[in-house]
Amino acid sequence: MKSPSNPITPAGLAAMKARYDHLFGTERPEMVETVSWAAGNGDRSENGDYLYGKKRLREIDRELGHLSRRMKAARAIDPAQQPDRTRAFFGATILLADDDNLRQEVTLVGDDEQDASAKRIGWSSPLARALKGAAIGDVRTVRLPGGSKEWEVMAISYPEPASAAA
Repeated sequence: MKSPSNPITPAGLAAMKARYDHLFGTERPEMVETVSWAAGNGDRSENGDYLYGKKRLREIDRELGHLSRRMKAARAIDPAQQPDRTRAFFGATILLADDDNLRQEVTLVGDDEQDASAKRIGWSSPLARALKGAAIGDVRTVRLPGGSKEWEVMAISYPEPASAAA
């Protein structure tokens, strides 16, 4: 099965859409109102509210454009529907052990929802690319800027399908 170029979990896509809706429906109209009010106060060259507001509007518009492009390219994949749960594919949570038996658990998610602090790694990251298709017991070498590191796959899990969770 060939994976989409920009996979994302349904929750990740919903979060991205919520951010877009908040920016478009709340933040942008408030900033437009602030800029309009500030523009009516006279000299714009020394008007902090006007200058900051215009700058913030450009930032919001840039983020809206970015989110729009990413949502258009995104393909939602529900990890709970993965038929082969014995191998590491999109949405898998994988327990890894290194040479010193230090263990860490990571979840393979879309690049737009990666969060290192939550151990959610992007689908195109070096570690995720090395782990794709791995089975329990496989040893994978990850090439990092500081050198190569080997990880053994100790466990693989996926979220339960909605019908089984109910």
